[in-house]
Amino acid sequence: MKIGIVCYPTFGGSGVVATELGKALAARGHQIHFISYSQPVKLDRFTPNLYYHEVRVQDYPLFDYAPYELALTSKLVDVAQYEQLDLMHVHYAIPHASAAFMARQILADKGIRLPYITTLHGTDITLVGKDRSYEPVITFAINHSDGVTTVSESLKQDTGKFFDVRRPIEVIPNFVCLDEYDTSLIPAMKKQFAPGGQKVLVHTSNFRPVKRVKDVVKIFHKVREVMDAKLMLIGDGPDKAEVEELCRKLDICDDVIMMGKHKNVEPLLMAGDLFLLTSEFESFGLAALEAMAAYLPVISSNTAGIPEVNEDGVSGYLCPVGDVDMMAEKAIYILSDEARLEKFRKGARKRAEMFDLHAILPMYEALYKGLLEKAGV
Repeated sequence: MKIGIVCYPTFGGSGVVATELGKALAARGHQIHFISYSQPVKLDRFTPNLYYHEVRVQDYPLFDYAPYELALTSKLVDVAQYEQLDLMHVHYAIPHASAAFMARQILADKGIRLPYITTLHGTDITLVGKDRSYEPVITFAINHSDGVTTVSESLKQDTGKFFDVRRPIEVIPNFVCLDEYDTSLIPAMKKQFAPGGQKVLVHTSNFRPVKRVKDVVKIFHKVREVMDAKLMLIGDGPDKAEVEELCRKLDICDDVIMMGKHKNVEPLLMAGDLFLLTSEFESFGLAALEAMAAYLPVISSNTAGIPEVNEDGVSGYLCPVGDVDMMAEKAIYILSDEARLEKFRKGARKRAEMFDLHAILPMYEALYKGLLEKAGV
């Protein structure tokens, strides 16, 4: 199949999942064309069957804001015609789904049938999508998609709650590429980041308010009062300055490792013993799944789609949002006994295996094939 994938090229979960999906499809012999305003951060341009098409937006004095949706639509039409695409798969509703609809209509006027699938990832529905100014466009684009998927059952329910959706929605969960986790790195990474044998707690996110990263710091402070430990913070974002200020206030800066943004977090996770996910909302919890693949138990909030990933008492523990005391208590419970920690490590990895790419990829291929058969393409 020749598939066009539209995604955001940044470190966010939707872009990472879209890129990894495209890479895996290319490895299975499909021809994949990424379409975005810059090259996705995890895309290797030298991989066979992978192509990247840049959406260029021109500045015109007439517009206060560059018309990206129109530029994207035109690029979709161009790529679809020139590369003879079989279908489009757009990740994140705004503005990708509406651009795909317009492109499909333009192509239909040229006698070309090009179906499109929309995958909803989370904030496009629960945050941006709830803005009343966007609601009619999102509802229309979803209802006119040839196929719609969400990354969790929770997000599927939220989509039906916020929008008048008349199309069936299929849940295809996010995935992790277990082959990318080299466990032989664990001793070296542990020695580098915890030379004194300290326990290493890890958190990775975009440091936005919804992630509640200050809760992570507070939890670590409580853990550190009981045992020798380090905290590794991976990522960057608007709340980072406040997080740094809190670390200074609690006098724990010497034990907090600020790693910034990283293209590949897998090696860093090998240094960890426990992962903290304190978010107020997560449609799925991809960061937790990535940690579990690296044998890290997860202490997380129990909101939205996270319970579909983190199994309470097996791969870690679920706690109420904002309950720093309970999260710290559970973290100390796991970390204070080596046999118990090892049991949770194995439980986390076993849980992650359920979301292995090799298990999820056939679900997408079946969706594509069914859609093309239905469309008669």
